[in-house]
Amino acid sequence: MVASTDLKAYLPTTKKELQLRGWDEVDVILFSGDAYIDHPAFGAAVIGRVLEHAGYKVAIVPQPDWRGDHRDFTKLGRPRLFFAVTAGSMDSMVNHYTAAKRLRSDDAYTPDGKAGMRPDYCTITYCNILRQLYPDVPIVIGGVEASMRRLTHYDYWSDCLKPSILVDSKADILVYGMGEKQIVAVAERIDRCAGDGRSATPVDRFAGDIPQIAYLTKNHPTPPYTTLHHPTPSYTILHSHEEAVKSKRVHAENFRLIETESNKINAATIIQPVGNQYVVVNPPYPTMTTEELDAIYDLPFQYHPHPKYKGKHIPAYEMIRFSVCMHRGCFGACSFCTISAHQGKHITSRSEQSILRQINLLKDLPEWKGYLSDLGGPSANMYGMHGKDMSLCEKCARPSCLHPTICKNLNQDFAPLLHIYKQVNQLPYIKKAFVGSGIRYDLMNEAYGRELITKHVSGRLKVAPEHTSSEVLKLMRKPSWQEYEKFHRFFELVNTEAGLRQQLIPYFISSHPGCTNKDMQQLAEQCKRLHYRPEQVQDFTPTPMTLATTMFYTGLNPYTMEPVYVARTKQDKDKQKSYFFFWKKK
Repeated sequence: MVASTDLKAYLPTTKKELQLRGWDEVDVILFSGDAYIDHPAFGAAVIGRVLEHAGYKVAIVPQPDWRGDHRDFTKLGRPRLFFAVTAGSMDSMVNHYTAAKRLRSDDAYTPDGKAGMRPDYCTITYCNILRQLYPDVPIVIGGVEASMRRLTHYDYWSDCLKPSILVDSKADILVYGMGEKQIVAVAERIDRCAGDGRSATPVDRFAGDIPQIAYLTKNHPTPPYTTLHHPTPSYTILHSHEEAVKSKRVHAENFRLIETESNKINAATIIQPVGNQYVVVNPPYPTMTTEELDAIYDLPFQYHPHPKYKGKHIPAYEMIRFSVCMHRGCFGACSFCTISAHQGKHITSRSEQSILRQINLLKDLPEWKGYLSDLGGPSANMYGMHGKDMSLCEKCARPSCLHPTICKNLNQDFAPLLHIYKQVNQLPYIKKAFVGSGIRYDLMNEAYGRELITKHVSGRLKVAPEHTSSEVLKLMRKPSWQEYEKFHRFFELVNTEAGLRQQLIPYFISSHPGCTNKDMQQLAEQCKRLHYRPEQVQDFTPTPMTLATTMFYTGLNPYTMEPVYVARTKQDKDKQKSYFFFWKKK
């Protein structure tokens, strides 16, 4: 049963809801910049449910008022263990501002799309309030904003390098990536310390052996890893934050080291000096198993916003409420994208049974009309893919399995995915299951392509060639324009044979590092030749901890140290974007 109106079916959000459960206190209070939607597509709900399943009492405070008297930060009192803080499903600055740094007029993760319900640099703001109110309670931060700002990073909105978000937030522990395992391990360790009467134990005395977290310490750390996946203690020391601020080349060198370690199965601990402290980033957990991922989706999500939002429209929920995410991770490593840096390079796929169980739940929602909006994932057609010989993957540090060429060790078997499509299509309550997520057209065989185009497109298939220039595409880590044209011909052929009139909608980016006005002119010419009037266009927005952002800030390719042209000023960026609209008279 899903979408219950019983308040006890959701994580409590108020004192009254705690009383309904008979709780005098909670173990963890989670603050989120998003509205509370009890659905596995929203990280705060997942973390809350995972902690609940581990036996902890969890409450959530969605979108607290950070102005005024801060009563939202005190209404549930002091947690027994710690505060958990996330900005939500997006970096708060990306959520607030356009690529031109103009304030957005709406927020998809807020009731009725209302803007202004979370602060700039949301994680830091929430943490500083909590630290002021409860100076002795541990604070654990996570989510995309914290994850992608865990080390020195370029912040586009202030146009400067900022240190690890741990410094400005004054948080004790940062959970990076998808945080289910880490948050339980942290809770268990803090609980053990509290039980021993050592609640004030310095974090660096117990955090060293918890994978996939980061923390600050004044002592030069020596990683203690002796686990199966880290049999020999190893670490990489970055240039200090202060050195990176002084030299763009140094910052570029740091990024190359960070990305290289992030893509290894057997990664090293990363250490960066900042001021009189060190940021320590422990290696990640092994890639989650199918059984572990299934267990998360089996938690008692209501697949609906909290009843407090009755009558409200939350755009992000409306977009995904009838969608199913089949896997996590991405091995494409596009230069401007944070998915692989946050979710990981290696794919974890749900079992067919888990996917079908979720669909069976969705059909019971009152708004169900028989259509799945998306049967996908970060890249919809990477389901079930992995290395043929994983021992080779354990030695590999390539950021991408697809660029510059598709790895020969990649198992490109579409049979499991096609079987799921077939099973879903046969369900009596399914009228049509669309694939709304992005697909990699360079990762496709004919059988998959025909199934996708003839049975799972809602009339328009969105793909992301991003550009036409070979040099720009190399810097983007995207396939050649010729690959896109090949797919375009295939798409038209299949539509003609099937008697369908569907459109291919390409996404493009302007002002990406390496892109000149001449490259944009070439893009406009190609679009004109194919009779495109681009709709899905975007001006490049530098977001923390991506290769493209590093190139934007430094003007260097971190892997070659060769100069890269950057359209940096508003005038340059506006000029490039104007080429998309060649078909407009003005």
